[in-house]
Amino acid sequence: MPGNMQNHHSSSRPRPRGLIPNLFLVVLAVAALFFCYNFFPSGSTSVFYSIPTTRTERSFVASLEHFLTHKAPKLSSSVRDDTVRGKSEELALKLDEMVFERENRLLNDAPVGYPVKVYVYEMPRKFTYDLLWLFHNTYKETSNLTSNGSPVHRLIEQHSIDYWLWADLIAPESERRLKSVVRVNQQQDADIFYVPFFTTISFFLLEKQQCKALYRDALKWITDQPAWKRSEGRDHILPIHHPWSFKTVRKYVKNAIWLLPDLDSTGNWYKPGQVSLEKDLILPYVPNVDLCDAKCLSENSSKRTTLLFFRGRLKRNAGGKVRAKLGSELSSVKDVSITEGTAGDEGKLAAQNGMRRSLFCLCPAGDTPSSARLFDAIVSGCIPVVVSDELEFPFEGLLDYRKIAVIVSSGDATQPGWLVNHLRSLSPSHVKGLQRNLAQYSRHFLYSSPAQPLGPEDLTWRMISGKVVNMKLHTRRSQRLVKGSQSICRCDCWQPNSTVSNPLTRVLS
Repeated sequence: MPGNMQNHHSSSRPRPRGLIPNLFLVVLAVAALFFCYNFFPSGSTSVFYSIPTTRTERSFVASLEHFLTHKAPKLSSSVRDDTVRGKSEELALKLDEMVFERENRLLNDAPVGYPVKVYVYEMPRKFTYDLLWLFHNTYKETSNLTSNGSPVHRLIEQHSIDYWLWADLIAPESERRLKSVVRVNQQQDADIFYVPFFTTISFFLLEKQQCKALYRDALKWITDQPAWKRSEGRDHILPIHHPWSFKTVRKYVKNAIWLLPDLDSTGNWYKPGQVSLEKDLILPYVPNVDLCDAKCLSENSSKRTTLLFFRGRLKRNAGGKVRAKLGSELSSVKDVSITEGTAGDEGKLAAQNGMRRSLFCLCPAGDTPSSARLFDAIVSGCIPVVVSDELEFPFEGLLDYRKIAVIVSSGDATQPGWLVNHLRSLSPSHVKGLQRNLAQYSRHFLYSSPAQPLGPEDLTWRMISGKVVNMKLHTRRSQRLVKGSQSICRCDCWQPNSTVSNPLTRVLS
């Protein structure tokens, strides 16, 4: 052994050629790795995601302020108006030929999938920028309330999905981070057409007759488009996220893809044949409360001493009547907090604090099956207890809500003692698993500027990509049907969501 070591280090042994240059290259490579590790975000999957350094903004008001004062002047100065001034029927036929040529070329070359190619209409300002400015100029001064007492501007924020999607689509490409969607400038290159009309702002902030007139103007503008005539709107996206918005004219645009909070089979907000899971998309509300990040979750872990929490209005209509029953059943139960509350600033703080101190958060149906409360609970790290038999979840084709929520039927939940006993019976390991998944899932419900990979904007386009082929099927089919024949492909595949374990129980009993 000593002899071998001596021979290895002997000065008489010739030094290998190129050793010093090779060592220099190794040192250089290590230095380069050290630089990349310290100066680029950990976990980056591509340079595309790590280049942008713009601060992520999740506040609708703050993001809109920056957009209107800094971005909008540059964007609107080069805006071209897509208002049709020729014979749109002839233009529709010409567009159809161009689309056919494009799709024929791609048929054997490109698989269907990402990215979704979206054409964003340049609508007159009265449908876009003017409405954003109207919100911006009034949200500080107004104390306007809806008929049920909710602050109008808070409601607009909850349903501001139209702003977040549009602001991301029209942002300069250097600032965008999503790979699931790309904006195209030629209509014949598009899979989908996005209509950037702010239906919720106009509904709540314009006088009733003024709003109806604007809706009629928007309807005419949209349906005059050659691309609309070509497909009868099947490849057009309409953001009508509040169930009251665009209500007076939406029966004329029922073929389009609607961005909705739910399908609402209990409150009769939508007429039969207007909405379905086949064509439409359920998007989450914008949360009312602030994100409880990893540090917050750690700090609040030991403070979650309330078993079940609810703050809101207990008296609701339609399917929301279950709230009054739950309130009556749970109001005096130990370790359960059930209180009336409003959605104002004080209400937001009270709800936020309550959710961060609670293990479970009650999420019953309201006037519609959904509410922002579900997403408030998720971003607060409070396990949602969903009591809403007709609720359809956002992005359910991509996300499994059983991994983050306790979902029970209203029939079970309103039985004396059942709900609390059920929650107490859950094993600690199961509860811990739900909490871990909540911490990971919260990113999917946080709208932001710029839009983030795996955020709600990204998941929206991933879901839309799955509808593109079916949308094209119905477009092609409608173009070749004999006039007067059955023009609707009847399908009973959509069934209302139900948490009842056996729908035949009542019949059998």
